[in-house]
Amino acid sequence: MKKGFLGVIALILCICIGVVLTGCAKKNVTKQEPGISEQQTEAAAAERERARQEAEQARREKELREREEAARKAAEAQKELEKSLVAKKYPGIEGEVFESKLLKDVYFEFDRYDIRPEATPLLKENAALLMKYPNMKIQVEGHCDERGTSEYNLSLGERRADSVMKYLFSLGISRDRISTISFGEERPFDPTHTEEAWSKNRRAHIVIVSR
Repeated sequence: MKKGFLGVIALILCICIGVVLTGCAKKNVTKQEPGISEQQTEAAAAERERARQEAEQARREKELREREEAARKAAEAQKELEKSLVAKKYPGIEGEVFESKLLKDVYFEFDRYDIRPEATPLLKENAALLMKYPNMKIQVEGHCDERGTSEYNLSLGERRADSVMKYLFSLGISRDRISTISFGEERPFDPTHTEEAWSKNRRAHIVIVSR
């Protein structure tokens, strides 16, 4: 009787151990989709890796093309700037200065130094040019017509140059890239004594002092 009871217990233990071992074995089996072999799974993984590498290579090639295009445009812009430069006969605050047709003059009303609405697009063009050449420094010259005293016109020319400098600063151009000077009525663009000439002489003229 006792032997039979022990045999039953041994059988139960064997069954339990078998169940546990079977469960562990199931946990170690890699889940695989029905109908897909191990070779097919590895091939699919290899294909995904190849596609990833091709996409990465394409991205790098695109970045390289973009850098080369940016460098080409910068070189063309530099050539355009260099071709536009004309050395002035008189020195500026920081030595020799150059005029460029790419930098636009700003004109003012009689006895005024505020920026007129029609001048803002020109100043934005000037700011865009300065953004393209971060090493370029400029000198803003304030000019007046011949009416008024020399002292008054020197002061008015200074305020005109300062107005242009402040507007460029508001567009993101650093102040340390801009110097100002007033010539008052001393260097008119048009020396004749007419209203048309005076309107041309009430201006802020921009020159390059470093590039």
